Amino acid sequence: MALAGVLVSGMATAGSGSDINVECNVHSDYEFALTAKSVVLTRKTGSPETVLIRDGRLFINDAWVTVSAADSQRLKQYERDTRAAMPLAMQISKDAADIAFTALGEVAKSMSKDPARTNAKLKEARAELDRALARSITANSFNSDALGKGIGKAVGDVMPMIVGDIVGGALRAAFSGNDQNFDQFDDMDARIDAIVEPRARALEKNAQQLCTQMRALDGIDNALEYRYHGQPLDLLRVEDRVDGDTTTASTAAMD
Repeated sequence: MALAGVLVSGMATAGSGSDINVECNVHSDYEFALTAKSVVLTRKTGSPETVLIRDGRLFINDAWVTVSAADSQRLKQYERDTRAAMPLAMQISKDAADIAFTALGEVAKSMSKDPARTNAKLKEARAELDRALARSITANSFNSDALGKGIGKAVGDVMPMIVGDIVGGALRAAFSGNDQNFDQFDDMDARIDAIVEPRARALEKNAQQLCTQMRALDGIDNALEYRYHGQPLDLLRVEDRVDGDTTTASTAAMD
């Protein structure tokens, strides 16, 4: 599930040298989309292939199905809570992008033979990512496929240049024989940490809040009485991290 991978599980790597401790992983067999009218979950393998939630009703594959009054209320809550999570999801996405591109900018500043060119390319990639976020996440919509493609394009456009700068900078330092050229690399982690640490802490707080919201959604999902061919829908699963280990949360014990 792209929403989970980008917004929750992936937060631990967004800050480069910073250690962001996000205490949950969210998994789903479905791709997730949110429209003005519905929550839509689809997958290419497994059954059901399509699950649509709209105003307390449930659509499975190609037809609306009958649900209990209690499930209808749960489905309404699931949709409300999903929509309520979108502003925080957008903020986390923007903050993670800001941290990542700030860290890349520091690398470029230290290693690039043309820092101005590299920084200009970083700004272009960041603008492309911001446009992808704006297209993919709003208060009433989310498109995991579009978000994944937008992130891939933004990162793909800039990473070859950054890698080239890192290799080139290291080679120039090695062949120059000047120890001062290596000194700029020694404290790079510390410089990056000093810049991104405050942002990383704020990001961690928001990510933890999103974890709480995902656990609540998982709880609603697990409470549904509806069964598809005798099996629960299992729309998502939340796993908590305890002392560095990942354990399945009690609300996701169906695995």
